[in-house]
Amino acid sequence: MPVSKSIRFARHLSGWGPALMALAAISGTGVAVAHHSFAAQYDRSKPITLKGAVTKLEWMNPHIYFFIDVKEGDRVVNWSIEGGAPSMLYRNGWRTDSLKVGDQVTVDGWLAKDGSNLANMRTVTLLDGKTVFGASSGGDTR
Repeated sequence: MPVSKSIRFARHLSGWGPALMALAAISGTGVAVAHHSFAAQYDRSKPITLKGAVTKLEWMNPHIYFFIDVKEGDRVVNWSIEGGAPSMLYRNGWRTDSLKVGDQVTVDGWLAKDGSNLANMRTVTLLDGKTVFGASSGGDTR
């Protein structure tokens, strides 16, 4: 009885199984290491409100980032703001053009534990008063 093409192909691939599994494990490691929990990086007991102009946007997985210039006394400090996953933000009403460089925003969120100019956003309020939730893994409440 002749062997079907699909069975021959499956037999051919069976020898590659361990190699493919190893490759999948190695390639997935970078993603697992790059992703973090809210509690590992941010302090829920340190809420912050920042007001400033958007200077840069990075809309990509696993989280979006945008940067704002915040006036602190007589100097301007650039803050990095982390948001949720693009898919979660989309469900919350965000679009890739929701923020533009130069937009004035108010960000409510939580400070990074390391004391850097980094915050995880809870909400972002645009100049027109529209508020969008940040899809933070820390939750949307204070």
